[in-house]
Parts: sequence; C-alpha cells; structure tokens
Amino acid sequence: MKTRNFTAIVYREDDMYVAECPEVGTVDQGETIEQAVANLREATKLYLAEFSLPEVTPRYITNIEVSYA
Repeated sequence: MKTRNFTAIVYREDDMYVAECPEVGTVDQGETIEQAVANLREATKLYLAEFSLPEVTPRYITNIEVSYA
C-alpha cells in the first residue's frame, strides 16, 4: 500500500465545512473541520483505489496581499 501526502483546503460554506484535495480533485464535507477532513481522506482513498494518479510536483501554498477598490 502506498502512502502519500496531499493538500487539504478547508472552508466554511453555509452550515457545513467543505474540504478539497486539489491534486486529486476530490471534495467532501462535514459538520466540523475534522469531519470534513476525515470524509475527504476517505473519498480520496476510494478515488485512488479506482483511478491512477499521475506523478505531480508538490504544491506550495502562500498568502498574497491584493489592494482593490
């Protein structure tokens, strides 16, 4: 069994937390951040069991400051 680290982006939408894995394209949700991430982990695991993932380079996440009117 392979093990790999992926990015999880979590944000609140209405009354749920949404978790996304941009490298794979999986998305899931939960009532808490922890539940959303756990659901995303399971969804990603199921996806990778069915479909192969090409090698991707690591993603780097940073903040940017943007001035706008």
